[in-house]
Amino acid sequence: MIIRRPRWLPDTLVGRTALVLVAALAGALAAALLTFADQRSEALAALGGRNAAERVASIANLLEETPVEARRQTLRSMDTSGFRAGWGVNPVVPDAGDWTGLAGSVARHLGMHLSGHEIRVSTRPPPEPPEPPPGWGMGQGGGPREHFHAMGGFGFVHGPALRISVRLSDNSWLNVVAPLDGDETMWQPRFLALLLSSLAAVTLAALWAVRRAARPFAGFAAAAERLGVDVAAPPLSETGPREIRLATHAFNVMQGRIRRFVEDRTQMLAAISHDLRTPITRMRLRAEFVEDEDERAKMLADLEEMEHMIAATLAFARDDATREERRPVDMAALVQGLAEDMGADYDGPDSLVMPAGPVALKRAFANLLDNARKYGGRARAALAEWNGDVVVTIDDDGPGIPESEFERVFAPFVRLEASRNRATGGTGLGLSIARAAVRAHGGDIVLANRPEGGLRVQVALPRPRG
Repeated sequence: MIIRRPRWLPDTLVGRTALVLVAALAGALAAALLTFADQRSEALAALGGRNAAERVASIANLLEETPVEARRQTLRSMDTSGFRAGWGVNPVVPDAGDWTGLAGSVARHLGMHLSGHEIRVSTRPPPEPPEPPPGWGMGQGGGPREHFHAMGGFGFVHGPALRISVRLSDNSWLNVVAPLDGDETMWQPRFLALLLSSLAAVTLAALWAVRRAARPFAGFAAAAERLGVDVAAPPLSETGPREIRLATHAFNVMQGRIRRFVEDRTQMLAAISHDLRTPITRMRLRAEFVEDEDERAKMLADLEEMEHMIAATLAFARDDATREERRPVDMAALVQGLAEDMGADYDGPDSLVMPAGPVALKRAFANLLDNARKYGGRARAALAEWNGDVVVTIDDDGPGIPESEFERVFAPFVRLEASRNRATGGTGLGLSIARAAVRAHGGDIVLANRPEGGLRVQVALPRPRG
């Protein structure tokens, strides 16, 4: 089952890691800011309540020492838009008040300064203003009572407010209303600019760190691709963090083992080839003394086929394509020359130069054209450049190959042609040698049956950039 990647999810390791880091950073920063904003509001409210309590305590003590006829004037001088003080017979907090939260904190603080006084503190909205008692207000004969005024609408302030009532020694009430105005928001342009700048700086640092940490993976990918082309490639430099050094060391050890395996296999086949040539030479000498010409010709043909198979096997085992030095090669001249030598048609540019191993590619294209000519009757070669690759297409007019055999025909010594005749059957190594040479150049060979009949062999060779 194929799992589709969401479009918003980056396709690279660097992108995904950076996304996780930035998302985690933004989440942590948001949580920290919310916590800070909440605690900031609580701290500012507590500080404001403490200041209000100290101011109320000072006013209460002052009123206790101020004559009744001077209290109104005294309070009037202290009344501000953010702190309204009044004096009357009714408390602005009609009940016992609230002893929890901010109100409780203010009440306890006031109790420390005004011991023996009844204190009521509330942050709840007040009830409807009470009616003044009969005869209360501006008395006919004047006197102290006229300075006592009912709070009336005094306690009604739009929005949240801290309401404090303190009973004085003469049973009158000091009433204070301090609006709890929303404190100045911390989300000011300067603060937001600083916050966004910090977030951008941390994001850039995270991207740089992730890209630097992921850089060795690109080196591993390039080394693995190079290993597939050349097992004798130089080892990777074992530098960087401990994990990268361990992985690089393991890769170098693996590459060394593969190289030793290939070298041991080549040496073994070379030894076998050398040892087989001696008895074949003796058999050839003995065959010369066979008097029957037909029998002698058959024996010599078999011995020649054996030598050809040994030479082809040794060439395949040596993998000369990976050892050949790369140099500028005119692919157009190479393919066109082979096509003309084998009587095949050519379609393509007159010149197309790219770095390559000329001997290995010449052997590969010769094998492919020879197969097309032998099994397809007629061969046609085309050369083109497509998407940065040099593409060589070889078509024939033969019966084609079953699709189930497309991969098997590249295995060594596999021949779909049943005869053992060298003229048709061959050694079964032609396609194997061709694909080994092409893959040594970083390319590949693809087989396909043409709709109009015949087999199409397409070789794609990546053209080095720069």
